[in-house]
Amino acid sequence: MSARLFRPFFMGLVGLVMAMPLLVLAGVSLNARKRLLFPPDGLSLRWYGELFSDAGWLNAVKNSLAIASLSGLAALSVALPLAWFLWRYRVRYARVLFGLGVAPFILPPVITALGFLSFWATVGMYGQFTAVVISHGIFFVTLPLVTISLGLESIEAEVVEAAETMGAREMAMFRTIVLPLVRPYIFSGYAFAFVLSLNEYIIAYMVAGFTVETLPIKIFNSLRYGYTPVMAVVAVLFVMLAMAVFGLLARFGDLPRLLGAWTPEDR
Repeated sequence: MSARLFRPFFMGLVGLVMAMPLLVLAGVSLNARKRLLFPPDGLSLRWYGELFSDAGWLNAVKNSLAIASLSGLAALSVALPLAWFLWRYRVRYARVLFGLGVAPFILPPVITALGFLSFWATVGMYGQFTAVVISHGIFFVTLPLVTISLGLESIEAEVVEAAETMGAREMAMFRTIVLPLVRPYIFSGYAFAFVLSLNEYIIAYMVAGFTVETLPIKIFNSLRYGYTPVMAVVAVLFVMLAMAVFGLLARFGDLPRLLGAWTPEDR
């Protein structure tokens, strides 16, 4: 087989292997009976309906979406000014501040979760919705911090110098020049934080226990009562939502730069 034919064949094989777990989950979610069987024992959409009709599952969906949305905004509210400050002023301790910004994501999640547990228990907010949002926002601040920093570094120095020469003030330059140029990176950072927050279990469980039940926590709680195809439905919808978010990111964001292409020649 020639190299020209081998490459598409090999990449197709890799894609098939990577898609197999999702195909199995999709088949399991269509079982007519309450069993995790593949191939499915009959075809039915009843489990998709149960996810949105059962009060417990529906509440978990609402909690997960609300926490992911708000924690993504919380992460951005920290990452954007920090990235701007480090890029604009180039202070000596910039690396220290950047290291503090990425530290929560570098540490093992269970260590970070134990730290959050101790803190929220001390201040009397253990088990509260707000505590989960703030904890996820701090934990995932690394993602928008990195993406926004990449966007800021892509801005040519001549553009900033021209704005300063024309007498533009700091906030006016940020609003009219910098913000439009880094907007795709802001959306990218939010998208990463949103999707990962949806799937995060350890921190949510350690901070809220069973008080604020997200979808990952609901899945693990449901295991006590046996396996159900609803779990497969949740997994399928999670993957579909992630594909939609990252698909929009690839369509409207600067994906090559996010993957490490620093110059147009690298893209």
